[in-house]
Amino acid sequence: MAEEADDRKPLLSKKIDKFFKGLADAWSFVRRYFQEAFLPPFEFKELIHQCYRIGVESLPLISLTGFIVGIVFTNQSRPSLSEFGASSWLPSLISIAVVRAMGPLVTALIAAGKVGSSIGAEIGSMKVTEQIDAMEVSATNPFKFLVVTRVTATTIMIPLLVMYTDFVALMGSFLNVNANEMVSLTTFFFQVFESITFLDIWSSVLKSIVFGFTIGIVGCYKGYNSTKGTEGVGRAANSAVVISMFLIFIEELLALQIVNAIRNM
Repeated sequence: MAEEADDRKPLLSKKIDKFFKGLADAWSFVRRYFQEAFLPPFEFKELIHQCYRIGVESLPLISLTGFIVGIVFTNQSRPSLSEFGASSWLPSLISIAVVRAMGPLVTALIAAGKVGSSIGAEIGSMKVTEQIDAMEVSATNPFKFLVVTRVTATTIMIPLLVMYTDFVALMGSFLNVNANEMVSLTTFFFQVFESITFLDIWSSVLKSIVFGFTIGIVGCYKGYNSTKGTEGVGRAANSAVVISMFLIFIEELLALQIVNAIRNM
């Protein structure tokens, strides 16, 4: 038994060392991004291309998801409000839920699955096929061209996608409310905007910026440090999605605590 315990200690020590070394590498990667992002030359053409890929190409999936979320949440909330005779509060409830939490969270999770995996796989494949090394030899800064543009694009586009998701989800909710309670569009959106505050809007935008940065930096980090051929590319794409989603939930929890503290001041 004593020998088995002695065998476990080096293994545990190696895992702990590997964990903290990974944190140090990730911090150096993030710090390098902020150093490179504000130094010329600026890759505006590649940035616009990435914004198009991340934003415009995600619209069909985001539209369908947001519309379904609005309808489903409305249907799920109606019976509970009807028990208390408060069906008229349905637009207010939907607006608060969508703007404060569901819009940013659903959009970020969808983007983590679609965009994060794509970034991780794309940069990972370039890494294992030595295309990044070739860019360095040709006097091109691969970090600025590949990482800075993608992280900046996700940071810009995710908040825009969140606002679009909020609108689509509210439209889906309106169609459901109109079909059941015969509420007009004007009345519906009057109750929607009456229920939300500037704090709700700004907290949603700031959360979305953080979510977008997280998705971009995790995907780029995993792809940029992938190894072991095609197996490493698949692992980079998979871990980019898993870690991004994990961090998004943690950031959502922290943002909720901060906003509630500000709201109670």
